Amino acid sequence: MIPLRYGADGTGRREDPTMRAFRADRFGQFVHWGLYALPAGTWKGRTIEFAAEFLMQSAGVSREEWGALAADFTLDGFDPAAWARTAKRMGARYVTVTTKHHDGFCLWPTVHTDFSVAATPSGRDVLGEILDAYRAEGLATHLYYSVLDWHHPDWRSAVDSDSDREAFERYLRFATDQLLELAERYPQVRGFWFDGTWDASVKANGRWTHEIERLLKERIPGAIVNSRLRADDHGARHFDSNGALMGDYESGYERRLPAPWDLSVTAHDWEACATLTQASWGFHDSDWAERGRKTPAQIVEQLAQTVSLGGNLLLNFGPRGDGSLAPVEVALAEEVGAWMAVNGPAVHDSGPAAGWDYPGWGFYTAPLEHTAPFGDAAPQEPETPDEDPTGIVHAIVVRIPVSGLLTLALPAGVALRAVRARADGTELPFTPLDAHTVQLAAPAPTGMPTVLVLETGSAGPADGLSEPNPDVALV
Repeated sequence: MIPLRYGADGTGRREDPTMRAFRADRFGQFVHWGLYALPAGTWKGRTIEFAAEFLMQSAGVSREEWGALAADFTLDGFDPAAWARTAKRMGARYVTVTTKHHDGFCLWPTVHTDFSVAATPSGRDVLGEILDAYRAEGLATHLYYSVLDWHHPDWRSAVDSDSDREAFERYLRFATDQLLELAERYPQVRGFWFDGTWDASVKANGRWTHEIERLLKERIPGAIVNSRLRADDHGARHFDSNGALMGDYESGYERRLPAPWDLSVTAHDWEACATLTQASWGFHDSDWAERGRKTPAQIVEQLAQTVSLGGNLLLNFGPRGDGSLAPVEVALAEEVGAWMAVNGPAVHDSGPAAGWDYPGWGFYTAPLEHTAPFGDAAPQEPETPDEDPTGIVHAIVVRIPVSGLLTLALPAGVALRAVRARADGTELPFTPLDAHTVQLAAPAPTGMPTVLVLETGSAGPADGLSEPNPDVALV
């Protein structure tokens, strides 16, 4: 073992009520909103085919020109209650909202910089209004904070000289002050989601990443912090130089998921973040961005794969410059929500189905022990309070085999008692092929994944002889 001062703080996963609630939520909404939503990927008539929130850098915009956008941040269509209702109907149980992205603009009236909503025409505490709206809908709240800051004169991507070191030390004091301000101003939040920590300057400051996590958890006991904040003594990120996870959950999966058979990720909590258009997190108003827009069925498939591997999915929305949600994103949320209204028990309070191997045509999930949500979020009622979760596995069918048949490989010691459709409770016949395998007709395609409820019990002792496999040596 390598001696470390700033490596992982503990071993194994957290099992306190806050972390268990986060784990049970499984589905969250990410919100990227800031000044970058105003130009929406286009600067002085030139559309930049890159993420909208990077426009200041990708278009070479000066601090002065970018700062002038604050005068146009008028909130004409801003309705945080509508955002929260959309998330609730979609089936999200928590939200992570940007407080400050890489351009340095702050959505709360911070006392530590003039570059914030306080300098906009309304001067409103936009962040506070968003958090209040989501809590009113019973959703837990998390704060995104970018350590990287193109606006701040003391930010350095690398520390190559004494003057760089002095400047970056000033910057880290500024970031510390802002983060403690956030914790004190919004103490009801459940967690902090860090970004912009990949540069050499941050990786060389493992001490600061360790210290700020400690300070935030002192201010908000039980707070959850993602792994991409942390660097250890040697600059290792997410996992320290001994291979232990730093932070409370792994957050390295961005617009990608682990392989569906990779059960190694179930050893710790993790969260994947996904975009609705593959190209951008912030609102990008262009044909280029629209070409990569995902469908509701794709989102549900990603969600099912994530839960089957013990992770959470954080699905991003990028409100427009006036503060309104794009109608196409609201429509997608409604379709996903309609699916979740029927099939939510396969996602919420669920996780990997032990012993059930990836079948190729879909994913298996099984219920977790129900946990209460964090803080002042309203208690979540079970979707089907009359259903005993014991012996229940959900099979989420995302693709129909050419044969039209689903083959289920049963774990050792498990027998299949019944199969029924989650949507209407219809019992479906199945055929045992041997003691460990059953087959049934695949459900008719509907354009969205179909969920089957598998009722299981203990298998009795093996009976009779089984045909030997001539390709496997008998001992």
